[in-house]
Amino acid sequence: MTSSTATRSTTSATGEPGTMVTRGTVLIVLASICFGTSGPLVKPTMDAGLSPQQVVSFRIGLAAAMLLVCVAVTRPKLLAVRRSDLPVLIGYGLIGVASVQFLYFAAVSRIPIGVAMLLEFTSPVLVALWVRLVRRVVLPASMWVGTALALLGLAMVAEVWQGLRLDALGLLFGVGAALCAAAYFLIGERGVSTMPMVGLVTWGMVIGAVAVAVMAPPWSLPGEIMAADADFGGLAVPVWVLLVACAVISTAMAYLLSISAMRYLPPNVVSVIAVCEPIVATTLAWLVLGQALTVVQIAGALVLLAGATVVQLAARRPNVALPADPVPPQV
Repeated sequence: MTSSTATRSTTSATGEPGTMVTRGTVLIVLASICFGTSGPLVKPTMDAGLSPQQVVSFRIGLAAAMLLVCVAVTRPKLLAVRRSDLPVLIGYGLIGVASVQFLYFAAVSRIPIGVAMLLEFTSPVLVALWVRLVRRVVLPASMWVGTALALLGLAMVAEVWQGLRLDALGLLFGVGAALCAAAYFLIGERGVSTMPMVGLVTWGMVIGAVAVAVMAPPWSLPGEIMAADADFGGLAVPVWVLLVACAVISTAMAYLLSISAMRYLPPNVVSVIAVCEPIVATTLAWLVLGQALTVVQIAGALVLLAGATVVQLAARRPNVALPADPVPPQV
């Protein structure tokens, strides 16, 4: 997308505050809620004996199968893909679906979860820098303030100072997850402008599932663990039920809602509002898994929401594009 195209896209997405911005905000908040359920749903399955790689392979594989079958039966025309869309589609599946999750879990295996989460959710800054430096779009100063507040609140929610160990490889994985998460928003914005939203998510999920299956085939999951019960908020729930719920809610629905938001909001706004996900994950972990919230975490949640609100309000203002380069940069 050229810089001028980016400006037109942003203006159209924010030109009707009562409809476009509100609709996009609701969609990305719902997506964050769905994404935020993955931790509480997956944690008991890993406690039962599954590895993070097996969980990722199952959730992506099942979500891809469900989406492909449902769309093929109900609206097969949405699965039509033009040759010109293949690079975006492959990038969305390999980077936005498979790589983000694998790199995040790889980071978690070497550094504290809070640090890994903070690193991944620095993606809004990376997206904003791309929009400013590559697309040459001048962003409102309040958007930078809101982004900084959101990241500060995220650090407080994650309590990154607890047990910090600077494992170089773990930090590298975390930075890689942030880069892939930023690419997800940018590639997704490009994808929804050229192909049907449902088709983009479906084929992206299929591509991601194939890539993950090469390293961790979903059919290799141990049957005895899948059939066993896991402790879910004091209830004995079969492991396979939690995994299916994760595939449906935390993966298929989450990606569909997230990509839908990009039809109404620019990626720099969507990526910041999406940092509400850690609040959802932390709250559900408290309610379901008994992981109590501290005073600092509650304060951090308020700071994060304040930052996301500032960004959402800033999105209502038109952006200004700098003079384009002779050869417009591409996303």
